[in-house]
Amino acid sequence: MEKLLILANNTGGLYNFRKELIQELVKEYEVYVALPDGRFRFLLEREGCRFIDTPVNRRGSNPVTDLKLFRTYKNVIRDIHPAVVLTYTIKPNIYGGIASRLSNTPYLVNVTGLGTAVENAGILQNITLSLYKIALKKANCVFFQNSENKEFFIKNKVVAENVKSIPGSGVNLNHFAFMPYPSSATTEFVFISRIMKEKGIDQYLEAAAYIKDKYPATTFHVCGFCEEDYASKLQELHDNGTIVFHGLVSDIREVIKQTHCTIHPSYYPEGLSNVLLESSACGRAIITTNRAGCREVVEDGINGYVVEQKNAQDLIDKIEKFLSLDYEEKRQMGIFGREKVEKEFDRNIVVNAYLEEINKIP
Repeated sequence: MEKLLILANNTGGLYNFRKELIQELVKEYEVYVALPDGRFRFLLEREGCRFIDTPVNRRGSNPVTDLKLFRTYKNVIRDIHPAVVLTYTIKPNIYGGIASRLSNTPYLVNVTGLGTAVENAGILQNITLSLYKIALKKANCVFFQNSENKEFFIKNKVVAENVKSIPGSGVNLNHFAFMPYPSSATTEFVFISRIMKEKGIDQYLEAAAYIKDKYPATTFHVCGFCEEDYASKLQELHDNGTIVFHGLVSDIREVIKQTHCTIHPSYYPEGLSNVLLESSACGRAIITTNRAGCREVVEDGINGYVVEQKNAQDLIDKIEKFLSLDYEEKRQMGIFGREKVEKEFDRNIVVNAYLEEINKIP
């Protein structure tokens, strides 16, 4: 049986968003996954993957550490000799892409978002784009999760051909099944994300404090791992009743089930928000920012509302607009959201796009 290698930076992301693809791949390949050890490792192994513990400093920019990662990928590819390599996120895309290119191994790259290193102009952007240009030159296919990212790479001459658009990571419509809309005794909102500034947590907390004071029959949930120093602030707001802080939730469906609307005020350069896809699939309205990776999932006034980035007042206005709707109008927004993801964001679309490109490899 031929071997296939997947390079990524996080076990949770790989399992939660690529599991269905992996389930198809293990039927035809001996699948190896190289990424940092994490709590989803046993689930990946249970699906049939062979795990290679590979440290990846996701947010660091130390060239020595990055060179070490490149050498690790080079050695792994040499030892495994895979028929094809799949890469996800910036560092695996760049250093795994270069290592695959140098070893003449076919490889497929997924640009899961630009990341701050690419989005913000400056020296780091120039360096990252130059490395990306080297890494993607011989890629068999480069997948983009939103059109803005694809156009940015083409405009900057990072890629010219062998590119394909996919609807983010897609959403498993069976796992995130349509849920009955909760009662209208209170209106419950939820923020689901890594807790970091660029995900819009400050705007959410400001809006929560204002709305909770003005409309006592509201609840604001916060779910996610604190990636930045927000733990004490969140605990304080939890203790005084402004929010309900859940921390990292193992099954987010249990929280979505009791909420009416998901708020995702992100200005992070992501590919396409899984939070919005999952919430919409469950039949919940969404409020999110007018930026690539978010706007694709929302039709303003139909299945949710669009807000300006970093604008807490606009977020407050849209929350009040949602609160002014009657119960049936809120429920209908969720139904429209479910219909939209069924048509446009089914994960099978992504799985089939990968299988099609893999099958093209001689």
